[in-house]
Amino acid sequence: MRSGCPGFDDVLGGGIPAGHVYLVEGEPGTGKTTLALQFIQEGLTQGESTLYVTLSESRDDLEAVARTHGLNIQGTTILELKPSEEDLKPASQYTVFHPAEVELNDRVQMIMSEVDRLRPDRLVIDALSEVRMLAKDPLRYRRQVLSLKEYAPSNCTVLLLDDRSSRQIDLELHSIVHGVVALSKVPVEYGKTRRRMEVTKLRGCAYREGYHDYLIRTGGVVIFPRLIASEYEEPPSERGFATSGIPELDALVGGGLDRGTSTLLLGPAGSGKSTIALRWAVSAAEKGENAAIFLFEETINTLGQRAS
Repeated sequence: MRSGCPGFDDVLGGGIPAGHVYLVEGEPGTGKTTLALQFIQEGLTQGESTLYVTLSESRDDLEAVARTHGLNIQGTTILELKPSEEDLKPASQYTVFHPAEVELNDRVQMIMSEVDRLRPDRLVIDALSEVRMLAKDPLRYRRQVLSLKEYAPSNCTVLLLDDRSSRQIDLELHSIVHGVVALSKVPVEYGKTRRRMEVTKLRGCAYREGYHDYLIRTGGVVIFPRLIASEYEEPPSERGFATSGIPELDALVGGGLDRGTSTLLLGPAGSGKSTIALRWAVSAAEKGENAAIFLFEETINTLGQRAS
């Protein structure tokens, strides 16, 4: 099934295998909830039944995030199980029973009851950190997650969101789920924070391994699959020379640059590297070919003025 994020589907080899449980983990601010909302919107677009269980945010917060990104989640059922004001009062605090024996079981039972009532095609549980903190005991936590997995309908695709509040990679949880998607933020010395995604596990599917950069824009998460040169090999008939349009320069390099190869222009500032590169790009455009220029040190307007 489609995830609602085209780049994500490309990484997964076409989409998410339906009817399984997946873990999406990452620190706060990595876009887990946004990606889950895209997943829900895609289900609604396909006419599927959807259920979003929130254990940490309110319904209003979720709907506000969806509106900010222009995502339409009208029609999905939102089950809000975050602590209420009554739970914070002294009279509501447990002194004999452990919270795991009362609150955790109650919340898991409410989730199961709603799943049994709706029989959803897509289910999101946000976030597992609440279940982990209530359970305290790793064994009880594992059993509760297993019970949620086993109780989900066979046709239901489940996304479990985890904010890594335990500060450790939960390998036991990884062994339970069908696939694991890790979202992370990489600090850099200057510029914007770099975000990247990695599929660390996906049973029975061929997927793009390694890190894939992504952005959080208005509209949702945008993933840029890692490029693999061997997947874009040109047919032999399209081989030949890429000429610059400068006869002397083309003669100097043996008739032109061999197509399908890489060339480095090296020299100090002012030696004409950008001008020579532009000449090759313009020559390709004049022949009706596609040419792309990626700028890191000047604006498009500046480049255009210098080219003129």
